[in-house]
Amino acid sequence: MKLTVLDEPPLEFSGGTRHIDPRHGITDYGPADATNTAVRTIRVGIVGTPASIQGLRRWFDGCRQPIAAKNSRLGRLFVPFPGFDTGTGFRSTLVWDSRLERPIRDRDLQRVTGLNPRDAVKAAVQLYAAELDVLDEEPGCDVVIIARPESLPERPAPEIDPDAPWKKAPPAEPVDDFRAVLKAMAMRYSRPIQIIRRSTWDPSFAPPGGDKPRLQDEATRAWNLHTALYYKAGGVPWRLPRESTDLDSCYVGVTFYRSGDHSTLETSVAQVFNQRGDGVIVRGAAAKVSRHDRQPHLAQGDAHALFGDALRRYRQEHRHLPARVVLHKTSSYTPEEVDGFRAAADGADIDTVEMLWFPASDPARLFRSAAHPPLRGTLFSLDARQHVLYTRGSVPFYGTYPGMYIPAPLPFRMVETESSPEHLAEELLALTKMNWNQTQLDGRLPITLRTANQVGQILRHLGPQERAQGRYAFYM
Repeated sequence: MKLTVLDEPPLEFSGGTRHIDPRHGITDYGPADATNTAVRTIRVGIVGTPASIQGLRRWFDGCRQPIAAKNSRLGRLFVPFPGFDTGTGFRSTLVWDSRLERPIRDRDLQRVTGLNPRDAVKAAVQLYAAELDVLDEEPGCDVVIIARPESLPERPAPEIDPDAPWKKAPPAEPVDDFRAVLKAMAMRYSRPIQIIRRSTWDPSFAPPGGDKPRLQDEATRAWNLHTALYYKAGGVPWRLPRESTDLDSCYVGVTFYRSGDHSTLETSVAQVFNQRGDGVIVRGAAAKVSRHDRQPHLAQGDAHALFGDALRRYRQEHRHLPARVVLHKTSSYTPEEVDGFRAAADGADIDTVEMLWFPASDPARLFRSAAHPPLRGTLFSLDARQHVLYTRGSVPFYGTYPGMYIPAPLPFRMVETESSPEHLAEELLALTKMNWNQTQLDGRLPITLRTANQVGQILRHLGPQERAQGRYAFYM
């Protein structure tokens, strides 16, 4: 057994500058693509009730100015929002145009209140789709904000294990998720959408019949939303640094999900990420659950096709192939899968392929003195193959553990690798920071696996012949 504490990996910002924290890096140096004039102004469309459109515009207009940090002794964890304007922070600003505002009558949305949850979601999505159809014909729109219906019924859907999303959900009243269904429908359009609840921009709002949601402080909400909008509009908030001696690497996450009617086990692949942070999404063939380990697996030909498609999409997006590919998979590797992945890599003349398996859990845990969780970046190597990495834990830069619950480590198994466990763990730690839905530096999952789970939740609402967008921005 071996214990190693890894350094917090840096991120790259404007002009090659570096910082370990996204918010501090953008405040001090600007985004990684600060010279990209295409995202100095972001033209935003909005769909929602007239009151929601007005409220959202007021809140976003207020975010052009700095927002004070939460009053706390943890000054590095709670960071002021610098304002979203061309002279500070992201060096960008939001631009409104009345032609890009598509109001939905409140009485039309109120009609869905009395429907059962599935019909209510379907009816609400149709209302928004009609307005997105019109917006898609309008030039000069980069991203569309969706004001989520306030009166849409929300009942708990059948729980899905995030570490094993292929497992059948227990029988329950069928409830569709508005976010996933609308994003699946929006695949036909040319602009990504950002769904926002009213409680995000109106903290006084309490949903009908529900408790008032627990919110982050306003500066943190502004950070997270504007980072997502900036990325969806084509910007690069930050990227992974690449040393001149590093191989050009990309990372492929493979996970599984069930179809909308739970009848078919399918596979979802998120082909991520180069150092810019670009992601390419590829759908694969059906998988089967093995009787031996009760995990989903691909046939050799399907594994070959899946990896080959991912590499082709990568080349279309980036105009070249990587020298090294790291596969992250949520189920173990069968010999047939290994042979299929190898053959696809050989066919594309990839120099190096490394394969990691991420079990759902591991019984190994570490404890520090007193009540302090292990440090983020702690790598516990049980043997040459089995490793446990704390991607969440106490963060020295913040001076605290920023989570609410006991942190669960990220176990991984080295199946076929050439790099050291420490190097692979450093990459995993860095990939947890490539998440443009939040700006805290301590995500648990690498973006490969986090993305793939999100993708599956959306793709299950698309038919086999329906178009799936390739850009990750359409899924986040």
